[in-house]
Amino acid sequence: MSNLDHGRSDGLVEKQSFSKQPADGQYAADYSTAEASVDPVPGDHELRRTLKARHITMIAIGGAIGTGLIIGTGSALAKAGPASILISYSVVGFIVYLVMCGLGEMAAWLPLASGFTGYAVRFCDPALGFALGWTYWFKYIIITPNQLTAGALVISYWVHPDRVNPGVWITIFLILIVSINYFGVRFFGEFEFWLSSFKVIVILGIILLSFILMLGGGPDHDRKGFRYWKNPGAFNTYIDDGPAGRFYALWATMVSATFAYLGTELVGVTVGEAEAPRKTIPRAIKLTFFRIVVFYILSVLLVGTLVPYNSPDLIFATKQSSSAAASPFVVAIQLAGIPILPHILNACILVFVFSAANSDLYIATRTIYGLSREGKAPSFLSKTDRRGVPVYALILCSAIACIAYMNVSTDSKTVFHYFVDLVTVFGLLTWISLLVTHICFVRARTAQHVPLTDLAYRAPLGIPGSAGALVFCIIICLTKSYDCFIHNKKWGDFDYKTFITAYLGIPLYLALIFGYKVFTRCERVHPAEADLWTGQDAVDREEEAYYQRQALKEEKHARAGWFYRTFVAWLF
Repeated sequence: MSNLDHGRSDGLVEKQSFSKQPADGQYAADYSTAEASVDPVPGDHELRRTLKARHITMIAIGGAIGTGLIIGTGSALAKAGPASILISYSVVGFIVYLVMCGLGEMAAWLPLASGFTGYAVRFCDPALGFALGWTYWFKYIIITPNQLTAGALVISYWVHPDRVNPGVWITIFLILIVSINYFGVRFFGEFEFWLSSFKVIVILGIILLSFILMLGGGPDHDRKGFRYWKNPGAFNTYIDDGPAGRFYALWATMVSATFAYLGTELVGVTVGEAEAPRKTIPRAIKLTFFRIVVFYILSVLLVGTLVPYNSPDLIFATKQSSSAAASPFVVAIQLAGIPILPHILNACILVFVFSAANSDLYIATRTIYGLSREGKAPSFLSKTDRRGVPVYALILCSAIACIAYMNVSTDSKTVFHYFVDLVTVFGLLTWISLLVTHICFVRARTAQHVPLTDLAYRAPLGIPGSAGALVFCIIICLTKSYDCFIHNKKWGDFDYKTFITAYLGIPLYLALIFGYKVFTRCERVHPAEADLWTGQDAVDREEEAYYQRQALKEEKHARAGWFYRTFVAWLF
């Protein structure tokens, strides 16, 4: 660790105070020297650390707020009931928090530009890094066209596809997100900062509106409270009747909850381009817990009080496309008799989808870049321009995103269902890999006697927390589409299409691991031999330059008003 980083009991890193205050010119010279020593030359294979703390924080907060929460809760509520979705979102939310804690410990210790794959290669097994990187990339090259199609379907709420071909909207969205990613990570970070801020405001507004409607503040003045938890009930049945049917329904919603939380880990991809990652990453990880409680658990609790699971409007909505018509919050608004608001919410959903597509393309580009940096993908994909943008990786991922045009001439709902199944299993495999990697990292630092005071952030539950989350993720991964095996008159024969899309990722993942081991003859990394140190000196120099810049800014703003220093500067 650098002498700039001091362990703190709250898991954050303190900034060393500069006792010597040189003249402005000398300070600028020192800063320039420090920055020049860490900034790569133009046209090389390095990213730029230009994502600011506020970018990382808001990307972490808004990263997983999307259609999975606003729309996906509708089908889960209709299938399982309000109590079931509250339990499933709470349980999966806790699992996600444990995943983020393990990732945060590794990212704060050594912020690698190669991201997830670098940690798996160094601390666990090169084969695991290979499989993790490629499955994570598969996830995002699938979900990016999925989001583009979702954008076209959201617009169909106003403009019917017969009037304007959905391919027109897909083209517009694709051009916009490619342009935003091409202009550099600083522009991307600023853009996502404001989009994420907007998403946070919208979801907080929805939560406040739901609370008001629950207390009878809507046009109908109907004080609902928890009435629907009694009639029709808190639990619905699925496949079977009685306790078994209620358990089947509860477990089925675990998949919906998992899909809603996917993307939470994307903050780990940004570490290679984050300023002062040992400070910003732990702060972003800590906010994950509050985001889960406020945005997810509180939202599903409130919507379960506003809409009965057997509502005809809700059942109809779950059969619709990915627009406001499919959102249970819109059903609640319609039941309360509020006009116009569904159109406003649909516009908000369109922004959500656009932000998700933008960040998904970014993650896909950086993931294949990281694989290239690790020698697990063609070397030209790690080539960057003068802004630090991996242009060839961006071109490749943008070209693959064009598969969204397949949905123009096919049943979009069917394609969506298959895409969701594929994305969910790849997301679960990513979490499994990250948890295994964290366990190996803790064993490595224990074997190499790394003091806990040297850690910028430490996962609160350590190995037991990651091991418990690992077991749960494996169980969900293996049983996520159990209903395709059901054989009876009501559910029909074996659903082979759902089975293939739901479980295709597992044999692919195992084939990547064992195929890489057979081809390269690599061995797993022993804890005492894991590389915990290479690259730390470069991060130390980068953080030193960052703190010099911050000290210079503090000196310039020393005469700013108390309100600015206390509130405005802290916020931004």
